Amino acid sequence: MALTNAQYESIRRGYEDRQNQNRYEMNRRLEQVYANVAGYRELDERVSSVSLQQAQKLLDGDTAALQDLKIALAKLSAQKRASLQAAGFPTDYLDPIYSCPDCHDTGYMQGKKCHCFIRQITELMYEQSNIRQMLARENFSTLSYKYYEGEDLLRFQNAVKNCKIFIENFKTDYANLLFYGKVGTGKSFLSGCIAKELLEKGHSVIYFSSVGLFDALARRCFDTNAREELHDTYEDLYNCDLMIIDDLGTEITNSFVMSQLFSCLNERHLRRKATIISTNLSLEELRDRYSDRIFSRITSNYQLYKLSGPDIRMYKKRIENRK
Repeated sequence: MALTNAQYESIRRGYEDRQNQNRYEMNRRLEQVYANVAGYRELDERVSSVSLQQAQKLLDGDTAALQDLKIALAKLSAQKRASLQAAGFPTDYLDPIYSCPDCHDTGYMQGKKCHCFIRQITELMYEQSNIRQMLARENFSTLSYKYYEGEDLLRFQNAVKNCKIFIENFKTDYANLLFYGKVGTGKSFLSGCIAKELLEKGHSVIYFSSVGLFDALARRCFDTNAREELHDTYEDLYNCDLMIIDDLGTEITNSFVMSQLFSCLNERHLRRKATIISTNLSLEELRDRYSDRIFSRITSNYQLYKLSGPDIRMYKKRIENRK
């Protein structure tokens, strides 16, 4: 789910707007200084005339003209700053104004996107991913092993380790993940941890609950009014860097769902686009519920992680109720 041309154009226009706003503010400040600082306009005019004079000398072969110009401009600059200070203005009052001093509001530094540009892309990615609020709660900074012990702990630790490897190698290694096991064992949590890290790195992530995904696909197929509205979402299913399908198996499974699920998983595999699936179903239930080709596609192309242990959500709720 790379940014669309329209989204890039929107960001670019934002830079132009900031440049125009800052240019307007600079002109306002200059007029204010001209009106309140005696002799400042003349100093500005002197800068122009000295520059022209020395440029002509340089053209006439005077090799010292450039150095003389630097000295003259430095002297005039010092006079201007002294005039501002004497009139009660900050000495940098007429320095160029930039919302981002690093890229000077161009969005790029040395041919690469500036951090301010990347931040805007990340904001858009968060909006498109549907999981901003969830990731504020569920991320590696809030991860805890205290709810697990024994084999459950080993499984969770192994899953966490491999999630971090998945993130580290995301740009170079194509991989898919399946988290399966009982309710409340951390499957959606780990999906969220990965999503947040990748979004922060500027990758595109889209999240769907299983019910929400197939509802959107059904509306696009059968509701002509929603077809145009959902066009971009449909394209995102195939083009985003990472797609998360949460709680697979909670939807009403029928021939339409199985057809759409296979099409989505198969197309993303062909395009080498990563997918993460979480489900409360066991592998046996997954095989029995979906077609052989879906089960085969998942088990042959996904890293499988079984999570077990207590229902953490229910555990936390009981703790809260005791307070």
